[in-house]
Amino acid sequence: MKFIVGSSNLHKHLQVISGVLGSNNTLPILDNFLFEISPGMLSVSASDLETTMNTRLEVKSEEEAAIAVPARLLMDYLKNLPDQPLTFTMDAEAMGIEITNSFGKSKMAAFAADEFPKNPVLEEPSSITIPSELLSTAIHKTIFASGNDDLRPVMSGIYCEMGSDGIRFVGTDAHKLVRYSRTDLSSPQNGSFIFSKKPLQLIKSTLAAIDSDVHIEFDSKNVKLSFEDYVVIARLIDGKYPNYEAVIPKDNPNKMLVSRVSLLGSIKRVSIFSNKTTHQVRLRISGSELSLSAEDLDFSNEANERLTCSYEGDDMEIGFNSRFLIEMLSNLDTEDIQLSLSAPNRAGIITPVEADADGSEDVLMLIMPVMLNS
Repeated sequence: MKFIVGSSNLHKHLQVISGVLGSNNTLPILDNFLFEISPGMLSVSASDLETTMNTRLEVKSEEEAAIAVPARLLMDYLKNLPDQPLTFTMDAEAMGIEITNSFGKSKMAAFAADEFPKNPVLEEPSSITIPSELLSTAIHKTIFASGNDDLRPVMSGIYCEMGSDGIRFVGTDAHKLVRYSRTDLSSPQNGSFIFSKKPLQLIKSTLAAIDSDVHIEFDSKNVKLSFEDYVVIARLIDGKYPNYEAVIPKDNPNKMLVSRVSLLGSIKRVSIFSNKTTHQVRLRISGSELSLSAEDLDFSNEANERLTCSYEGDDMEIGFNSRFLIEMLSNLDTEDIQLSLSAPNRAGIITPVEADADGSEDVLMLIMPVMLNS
């Protein structure tokens, strides 16, 4: 059984799906790509049992066959080849593959295709179609806020909620929260699920580079994303997501408008001198002045900076984890931000001042305060 494919085209597709491959697989077959050949088409799959990613590309072939190929070995081989046609000759009986290029031949052992895990079948799935750019933006703005706590798995993913009034993506780790909403998209039926973080990280960069729609199907156990030449099937995180709306304070009379870039720069500089355990930065807001300070008493380090701002409300002194603030401000692309506060012991709300062109996007970021040193 033979097929002919361009080396660079094959390498490009395999690079995208190779992120699925685990480093400590319990099943040896998961260290392989599954090659499925049909006339004129090659389908390649990678899986870690939780997530499966498939890609399709055109090849010169006339028969049907399937075989599992060592993934790392093949990737290293393709990486060191200039672009040229490759002829793959598959021997299903001897379980081997021979690759012929313009320089010579290479051989590698292969494995039976039936050992590779089968894709789960979604039962009566709900579905929605989202532009790739929008989904990429939603992932980018929320994934950094999700947690890594194995004891609270629901917080280690991204919550997706959809209905006739719009679609929302939420990420939280109990210290920070991001809610990204769109009102220009809707679903005829209400639904929600919790995406695992790994498949979203895998497709984030791929989605940013394409211009097409992503078709999402989901049932109670799995989600399937289809776009261009790729299909991702991932197991959903089982559990009830926390009531995120309940933790967002509704009455925040103290509001500060400030340049995002200026605030981000000041926090980055001041936080260098902060305590390496708490990463605490202190904000003092009074009139049109914002003072930022940090100190590390163990090493007698401290820093202070001042910024001009527009502030309405009572004088306020509040502490935040500088790493969380830096993450949030770095994931916004607006000129100015608004920080809404109610009290030094209650969460602060960061929102962009400039809305998107049609007003259909809504971004809200919540950050919990840290106790100030006396």
